[in-house]
Amino acid sequence: MSLRLGTTAPDFEADTTEGRIRFHDWVGDAWVIFFSHPADFTPVCTTELGLAAKLKDKFAQRGAKLLAISVDPLDSHKEWIKDIEETQDVRMNFPIVADPDQKVATLYKMIHPEADAKVTVRSVFFIDPNKKVRATITYPPATGRNFDEVLRVLDGLQLTDSHQVATPANWKDGDDVVIVPSITDPDEIAQKFPKGHRELKPYLRMTPQPNK
Repeated sequence: MSLRLGTTAPDFEADTTEGRIRFHDWVGDAWVIFFSHPADFTPVCTTELGLAAKLKDKFAQRGAKLLAISVDPLDSHKEWIKDIEETQDVRMNFPIVADPDQKVATLYKMIHPEADAKVTVRSVFFIDPNKKVRATITYPPATGRNFDEVLRVLDGLQLTDSHQVATPANWKDGDDVVIVPSITDPDEIAQKFPKGHRELKPYLRMTPQPNK
């Protein structure tokens, strides 16, 4: 079973390709996208780490840090980075946690119970500044992660934290959003959503994205 949403992300101390960190201290007041890889020198993960490095500024604009983990040791990570940089035409710019004893992978329930002990579940953890796990996405080994979706989920979490809205199917930043059902008073709706709204059903009310 993976970590439950809303639980505190486990703290840990570990070596990374950018030095030793204590996770909660390293997070500070940022969001974190923490994503796992089964091993170094794996083809799909090589492309993912390269793309994540290219997108680092987009995450930083949202107040988010990137952190990867593999159960291989630090010296292996450093050799793998050379391949990532060569094949993906990028400079690695965020840390990869070394976890050869699988302590972090175990804390985050990344070890698949029916797989080889070294095979971590390929999960993405969205962790907020309060160190809470807010969302997770898990991928099979052969399917590359969609980082547009990772950014979209992050945008949705941040939007719904700051406004009483939810995001509909296929929502993208800038699209109309849903007014949460708990707001029923018309005056309150008018005050909180001055751009107006469309009532498709009493429980389904659409409004322009409040922060746009």
